[in-house]
Amino acid sequence: MDNEVDKLLDNPYAASLVYVSVTVLSLIVFLSVFELVTRYKCWSEIKKGNLSVAMATGGKIFGICNIFRFSIQSNDSVYESLIWGTFGYVILLAAYFLFEFLTPVFRIDEEISRDNRAVGLTAMVISVSLSYVIGATVII
Repeated sequence: MDNEVDKLLDNPYAASLVYVSVTVLSLIVFLSVFELVTRYKCWSEIKKGNLSVAMATGGKIFGICNIFRFSIQSNDSVYESLIWGTFGYVILLAAYFLFEFLTPVFRIDEEISRDNRAVGLTAMVISVSLSYVIGATVII
């Protein structure tokens, strides 16, 4: 089975399709986890026009995909890329909890659900910025 997958991945078009498919499926799973840990429902808030939630969610999407970009670029197999991408996501999730914990003045999730755009923008920038740092570590 592994030999068949390796032969398939020798074709650059097939490899591209496999890597993108794995990343998109991971993105769906990881966004679902974020949906479980936030106090608001991302997609229903976005549907209502909550720009803060859209910015925070967009930052998470960019962050996850950016981590996978580094993971794909620096690993030899789709399996290694998935493992490192997942590891990077766990770090990004931990950073989200740390951000929530280190701002005792107000609750991040509550402010974002109230459409506090300053907090939404800050959450987006943190996700994007940390994804570069996390991504740089998966190259090791």
